[in-house]
Amino acid sequence: MSNSPSSEPQPSYVKLAMRNMVRKGGTSLKHFALTTIGLLAVLIGLAYLTH
Repeated sequence: MSNSPSSEPQPSYVKLAMRNMVRKGGTSLKHFALTTIGLLAVLIGLAYLTH
């Protein structure tokens, strides 16, 4: 866990996120679903307001 490549920070962040999702399982999926639903609600609301 101590080896963090500073030359390429972006892939390591992605790897950490994937590892977190695999490790935590259900809660991360719940958070992902809530975030997706929230974003969809905002987009639909904006589309409705600007329509």
